[in-house]
Amino acid sequence: MLTPRIHPDTIEDVKERADIYDVVSEKVVLKRRGKDFVGLCPFHEEKTPSFTVSPTKQMFYCFGCGAAGNAMKFIMDLEKRSFSDVVLELAKRYQIPVKTLEPEQRQELQKQISLREQLYEILAITTNFYQHALRQPEGLNALDYLKLKRHLKEETIQYFQLGYAPQGWETLYDYLVEQKHFPAELVEQAGLIVPRKTGNGYYDRFRDRLMIPIHDSQGRVIGFGGRSLGDELPKYLNSPETELFDKGKTLFALDKAKSAISKQDQAIVVEGYFDAIALHTAGIKNVVASLGTALSLNQVRQLVRYTESKQIILNFDADAAGNKAAERAIGEIEDLAYKGYINLRILNIPSGKDPDEFLIHNSPEDYQKLVINSPLWIEWQIQRLLIGKSLETVAQSQQASHKMVEFLRKIENEMQRTHYIQYCAELLSQGQPRLIPLLAKNLQTQVNKPHLEAKETPASDALISVNAERTLLEEAEVKLLRVYLHCPQHRLTIQDALEARDLQFSLAHHRFLWREITKIEEQSQKTLDPVDLILELQQACLEQNQQTQQFYHLLYLDEHTEIDIRRAPLIIRSSIASIETVICQKRRDMALKLWQETDIAKEQNLAQKYYQQIDAETKWMWELKRIRDTQFHDLISVPLGGINLN
Repeated sequence: MLTPRIHPDTIEDVKERADIYDVVSEKVVLKRRGKDFVGLCPFHEEKTPSFTVSPTKQMFYCFGCGAAGNAMKFIMDLEKRSFSDVVLELAKRYQIPVKTLEPEQRQELQKQISLREQLYEILAITTNFYQHALRQPEGLNALDYLKLKRHLKEETIQYFQLGYAPQGWETLYDYLVEQKHFPAELVEQAGLIVPRKTGNGYYDRFRDRLMIPIHDSQGRVIGFGGRSLGDELPKYLNSPETELFDKGKTLFALDKAKSAISKQDQAIVVEGYFDAIALHTAGIKNVVASLGTALSLNQVRQLVRYTESKQIILNFDADAAGNKAAERAIGEIEDLAYKGYINLRILNIPSGKDPDEFLIHNSPEDYQKLVINSPLWIEWQIQRLLIGKSLETVAQSQQASHKMVEFLRKIENEMQRTHYIQYCAELLSQGQPRLIPLLAKNLQTQVNKPHLEAKETPASDALISVNAERTLLEEAEVKLLRVYLHCPQHRLTIQDALEARDLQFSLAHHRFLWREITKIEEQSQKTLDPVDLILELQQACLEQNQQTQQFYHLLYLDEHTEIDIRRAPLIIRSSIASIETVICQKRRDMALKLWQETDIAKEQNLAQKYYQQIDAETKWMWELKRIRDTQFHDLISVPLGGINLN
């Protein structure tokens, strides 16, 4: 395509009309945060969203890599395209007339731009042609099929512009090319006729088929789905890929559903055209169909533009074929579901029915109940892991547990993973509540535990390097002291935990600080508030000529350390475990040294004793590692009066 010099007026029109959210949401799944939207930056790898889109400013900005700009800049940077190409594409999208600075280029440019408009016109005329054919004697079978088999009313048939493609090989060709005088090449580009393999000429792509127009989000016909009325295969034949129609980027009935999706904050995706039509007819209008393909990222991006909660419900048949269809439909959006970035649910209709069949004998309210009770995709997947397994047998229960662990490891969101560990434990417990805590603890350990086939001991991966010891100690002691200074309600908890485990502060400046804190509290004989305690500490440092640079950061809070304070019980528990880990490793190293120096032939009992100590210490270190890696949900199980490391 030519890249002409575009007139400044056109550029300004594009800047004014091109909406940053519309453009970016086609490539990035966005989630509302206040008046802006956030998502994962497409310009660099990241797991935590730092990419922001501001509709009010019509700008995007990434706090991670610094990428920024307007809608045009976004497309240019992401797709590595020229400024002119991007302006022309956006001008087409928003139907903005294009003016150029070189008069000699205008005719060619207008010809290229008008191609899509001509295709839209051809498809609109074809839609009318098929609608007219449906009302003719040759279309009677198709009309009867709609009314008697599909139970559609006249207003529904007209609303979805349903029609009929006559049997003749060149009926549509004659109408569009011979009567309407459209160039045959253009009609071919619209996907309506096919060149003959032998000889010259064309034949109609759709013949003796019920015709279902497929619209874009703006309501323009871009293609067709044709259902055979006899034994001809395939049963459903879609338009080929064209300038206007891309099956992987299109959702049937989105133009009719987008308002309801936005209003109800959820989108229902079904497999077939008539499932969508039946639901719309029943008044359930937040429904689209996926055109029989796996649900693609492009299709999801279109849907989540209209639902703030990003809730998508897949409704396929409940039989084996339907389950496979659901798995296929999930396709490349699986990662988004694992990360919790879309709220994906699975709706299975009982008895293996599809929505069209279900609504014949059931009310729309019955269907809405199924929607409300539809499980989250992850729950559905977990339940499928149990199909064909009897949890009453040890072997099959272990198999199910192993599969659950492998599945749970894929869930990146920690809060979400914690929730489903509990959910799996409830399933495995078979209604015995007393088993749930034990099963949940076991699953948590297995999920956190890396593959250990090549390890020497069950917990050797819990060991820490010599260089990491000081870092682990310093971080743990810093967090304990900070909580102690700023959270009077947790001071007794820290004291009890240190005394119960016989732990002390190892770093000299921390030992000094702890010693002074203890002195001040003994002298005051009351619980000091943080301000008073810190003032007393500063005075003590002045009197002893002690430099405070090494622990000055403990005396005051910033936005990050305030988070630690809010998680005080969890911080205490993890920090105590970290300090004990270092001590435990020293005991293990000493036992290992003694074991290596022992003559096993002469002192077998002593060697066995050292080996057992090594094994016990490494297993306890693994448990301590689990505690250090504890998740946020453990906050609710940490007693405020003490720390339980068991």
